Amino acid sequence: MKEMLDELRKLTKRAGRPLKLMEVCGTHTVAIFRHGIRDVIPEDISLISGPGCPVCVTSIRDVDSAIALSRIPNVTLATFGDMMRVPGGKESLNDAKAQGADVRIFYSPLDALRFAMEAPEKEVVFFATGFETTSPLVAATVTEAEKRGVGNFSIAAVPTLVPPALRALLNSADVRVDGFILPGHVSTIIGMKPYEFVASAYGKPGVITGFDAGDIIQGILMILMQIARKRAAIEIQYKKVVREEGNPKAVSLIEEVFEPCDAYWRGIGTIPGSGLRLRERFGRFDALKKFDPYVADHPEPGACSCGDVLRGVKIPPECPLFGTACTPESPVGACMVSTEGSCAAYHRYGAYRG
Repeated sequence: MKEMLDELRKLTKRAGRPLKLMEVCGTHTVAIFRHGIRDVIPEDISLISGPGCPVCVTSIRDVDSAIALSRIPNVTLATFGDMMRVPGGKESLNDAKAQGADVRIFYSPLDALRFAMEAPEKEVVFFATGFETTSPLVAATVTEAEKRGVGNFSIAAVPTLVPPALRALLNSADVRVDGFILPGHVSTIIGMKPYEFVASAYGKPGVITGFDAGDIIQGILMILMQIARKRAAIEIQYKKVVREEGNPKAVSLIEEVFEPCDAYWRGIGTIPGSGLRLRERFGRFDALKKFDPYVADHPEPGACSCGDVLRGVKIPPECPLFGTACTPESPVGACMVSTEGSCAAYHRYGAYRG
């Protein structure tokens, strides 16, 4: 570890300017705080958070659609637990549950499917959020539902894809990043290739990195070595888990069930090709088509800087609501809800104290 830190100091000095690196994973954000990474790396290296938390980027409209589905008579809305407190336009799934909606937490969509099979009198809808990491399991659940002929199960599919979000960030004039600490979990599924444009088209180095302190410091060192050599490539630090080709079977399953679509990311806007929707063959499992719930449009909270935080333009303490009107107990923005949210991580580890 000491040798890596010494080399990091040399390379930072050689760069001759401050460097800004973005971690594109909420787990990295938390791990950087937990391991005290900022305390040991050179001060001229800034680590900023990107759109790496699927809970944080789920749009207000998608949350409101789930709430509307939960209020339809005889519908059970199944969801991952970290979506319960995410604010919609006026309320959250927690609020809907408190008012009598049948909202239940499941750790896996397969558990929700099993519940639907055991309760045929219910219409069970799974709120399918997440990145590429959870999409294969959702896809497998849909194919299992088809195979078993389960007619009372459907999904509200709003998964999002990481690489198109990176392209959108790099196309933004106000996002200044020298390199990317790329996500470990997502990359176990998609591998290296989907990130190659980051280096080839935009000249930015990227390293797929693990989550231990040594992993993260080595990932940062690998980025700085590329900068020192004036080259840009996608590399894998997390080789004990991530293969170059990723998991072809999981990718094939996603492609069998879903097709790409444009998606609206909370605080960022519509990103072309960054979402997934069910293919026509599986259309009968699309809860939004099946029930067609009415959802009103609601704007983003005016003073909330969640969008700027997700794009790496601001750090959480620069938001005027941070730690005052917006706290983990009373969140205004989604970045304060999830344990992997940047605002929640800054608040939890006391970074708002300076």
